[in-house]
Amino acid sequence: MTDTQYDLVVIGAGPGGYVAAIRASQLGMKVACVDKRSTLGGTCLNVGCIPSKALLQSSEKFFEAQHSLADHGVKIGKVGLDLDKMLARKDDVVDGLTKGIAFLFKKNKIDQITGTARIAEAGIVEVSDPASVTLKTKNILIATGSESAPLPGVEIDEERIVTSTGALSLSKVPEHLVVVGGGYIGLEMGSVWGRLGAKVTVVEFLDRIVPAMDREVAAEMHKCLEKQGMTFRLGTKVTEAKPSKSGVALTVEPADDGEAETIECDVVLSAIGRRPFTAGLGLEELGVEMDQRGFIEVDEAFQTNVSGIFAIGDVIPGPMLAHKAEDEGVVAVEMMGGQAGHIDYNAIPAVVFTAPEVASVGRTEEQLMADGADYTVGKFPFVANSRARASEIDTNGFVKILTDAKTDKVLGAHIIGPDAGTMIAELALAMEFSASAEDIARTCHAHPTLNEAVKEAALAAWNKPIHV
Repeated sequence: MTDTQYDLVVIGAGPGGYVAAIRASQLGMKVACVDKRSTLGGTCLNVGCIPSKALLQSSEKFFEAQHSLADHGVKIGKVGLDLDKMLARKDDVVDGLTKGIAFLFKKNKIDQITGTARIAEAGIVEVSDPASVTLKTKNILIATGSESAPLPGVEIDEERIVTSTGALSLSKVPEHLVVVGGGYIGLEMGSVWGRLGAKVTVVEFLDRIVPAMDREVAAEMHKCLEKQGMTFRLGTKVTEAKPSKSGVALTVEPADDGEAETIECDVVLSAIGRRPFTAGLGLEELGVEMDQRGFIEVDEAFQTNVSGIFAIGDVIPGPMLAHKAEDEGVVAVEMMGGQAGHIDYNAIPAVVFTAPEVASVGRTEEQLMADGADYTVGKFPFVANSRARASEIDTNGFVKILTDAKTDKVLGAHIIGPDAGTMIAELALAMEFSASAEDIARTCHAHPTLNEAVKEAALAAWNKPIHV
């Protein structure tokens, strides 16, 4: 490979990196993709998005069998848990999907190189451990993703004090799991183990959970998770975690200072957020500009201040979302190939896959208020949706659409309820095409479906809903 001249070397085979590599190959580029893992897909596929969703699905079925099936007239005996089989299913899902990406690499003639990459200079990538090769290339795309942010006083061992990686493979259901951080990762993993029988306590420094979400939606989510048995300690900071033979002693105190106390638990999950992973790439030596938080600074074409070196995904500013990285990867390589490209960051959806799910796109009501915007709110509850009622699923949630009061243009949308992560796509598409609430309201929605709640919320924002 030392004699091969590449058009593009991608560093990182996560959603942003592997999608960029495939798109570049489709555009006729000679591409290599370097990653430390021998399996493709990055953190998201190997120890993140996909295995967590597999466990969320399995644990939800377990919970449903215990608490909900009887309401449908389905009688079953005592429900048992085979945790080993549940974890094995999760691993099988990951294995199948990583092999699928490997197939796509072969199909698109992309060279997969396993090892640690370092950029020696623009156009030169040195790979080591286990590979030992120097790659010459026209362009370099950094897509190395992120890692769990450290918490002072909390030393990770991935057994009793874990990140999301360790939380995916606990050998038994903990009696008491403390989640540090009220963001989407902590709430999702807390939901998994809570459904399987653990007592779950969430410790959050701020006065609310999911702080990036619309406050009204976050409040409803808090209420729903409390009903499921989660306990929340808001406005609380963690100062130390000490493992012991029986578990972990977690020291906490009020965020505004106060008397410390100790929480005894079996497992602590540190989920306070993630930080860009750029260590060892040689960026400082090359003079690649980064901000104070370690994010790589790029221009509209995703190029750094060093010509020929580009970056996408979690290593650049913006939401740390797999689909955001994928879109950036596609746009970046298309622009390298001479095409036009653009991403509307206001139309990138975000989803928390708890039960109920929470999904959001665009502006929150708090942001519009802070901007002094003249806006209209349209809401519709799932309790008035026929499909939600017929399916006997959680009807506590609602759809909320925010529009410009003068033009009726959709500015933001927020859903808490069943399958919110799927339903938000309609609203993201609407925003991409600058649709109005009337446009959505006058679009025929099939009956009976959950998406009728979107139509009714649009009616509420534009004129008047029919079914409430």
